[in-house]
Amino acid sequence: MTEPTEESVRSEVRAWLEANWSPDLGLVEWRNKLVDSGWGAPHWPKQWYGRDLPVKFNTIVDDEFARIGAVGVAKAGIRTLAAATILAHGTDFHKEKFLRRILTGEDTWCQLFSEPGSGSDMAGAVTRADRQGNKWVINGQKVWTTSAHKAHWGLLLARANWDVPKHKGLAYFILDMKQPGVQVHPLKQMNYHASFNQVFFTDAIVEPEFLVSDVGDGWTVATTTLMHERRGADALRSWAVGSDRKGRIYDEERAEIATTMEPYKWYPQRAGRVDLVMERAKETGKINDPVIRQEIARLLILSKSAEWTARRARAAQEQGKPQGPEGSLGKLVSSHIARQAARVHTYISGSDALLTGEDGAMNGVIAEILVSVPATSIAGGTDEIQRNIISERVLKMPKEPSVDTNKPFKDVPRNVVAG
Repeated sequence: MTEPTEESVRSEVRAWLEANWSPDLGLVEWRNKLVDSGWGAPHWPKQWYGRDLPVKFNTIVDDEFARIGAVGVAKAGIRTLAAATILAHGTDFHKEKFLRRILTGEDTWCQLFSEPGSGSDMAGAVTRADRQGNKWVINGQKVWTTSAHKAHWGLLLARANWDVPKHKGLAYFILDMKQPGVQVHPLKQMNYHASFNQVFFTDAIVEPEFLVSDVGDGWTVATTTLMHERRGADALRSWAVGSDRKGRIYDEERAEIATTMEPYKWYPQRAGRVDLVMERAKETGKINDPVIRQEIARLLILSKSAEWTARRARAAQEQGKPQGPEGSLGKLVSSHIARQAARVHTYISGSDALLTGEDGAMNGVIAEILVSVPATSIAGGTDEIQRNIISERVLKMPKEPSVDTNKPFKDVPRNVVAG
């Protein structure tokens, strides 16, 4: 079989798009055509809606879509983490049931990991998964769950065995979020958005076929989800913007961004909006201040270095190499960039940076940046967690002494009663 080349891939996807693309198609109708063709996720296996192409060809495919303004499959939000996890660990049943609807955007997902007593220490989860008859019964609470109020399905990490050390007693489930045993309560944020939620489980039911891992392997599966979340941390600096083109599909895409993807619209602000810095410095005249110029230079150097690190990670992925330290390094540096960007925006805007709405700089966008940036140091694993990963797994430094990793979890003191 002839190996694909850049030229052959470009020619093939261009020919397919020219024969099939129409802005008058419905969004889901078009995405189903993409799924059937394999061009929506060309690096996925052929058996599961892809074309078995190396990841390096994705850029070529994306270029051809952009060339004619074609809309792609649904790629944003927790659904991308769900797809990556299911491809790596799911059964054929999971892949058949969920992957197509992830790509078409018909299903929305959330990630049920963090708890009030175990945010950074996710292996300390105390949400219970008890086997009763042929079903799993879930009781407990999760928090900081983005899009839970919109999600159809949740990626749930729960404790199924209390008699073994904490990492070995976890199970990973796919949970129906629309069932009566699941209650979702939005949390109002200080930037006036309400993307996060508390989720309460009261005898929620998971059928046995929705167990993604064997009991005891839940941590391994969760690590896959986190790996992909951290690998994509640099993508938080941008977000979907609806096209102003005319046609049914563009109308439906704009509606999707305004509704289903609405919880994520502040993500560019939490990443610091480096893209606005030079524009603001020039229009305010602060570009002529030598001290502020130094701070801007520091920010742009950090940002460009992070971009190169992300490119190295993508290059390694394209070559089939396992995930290296770039995920945690990228996640950690994104926090530094966001904080430096907030600092620079404050230097540029002065006291106006504190004003919201029409009275504030850029109609309040700068103020939103300042109150949103702290989230970058928390979401997807805190800065402290990333430093531990880098020191222990990359630099091979000694681990900190632990009092809870070798004893049965039921015997570990904690601030939540196991029940």
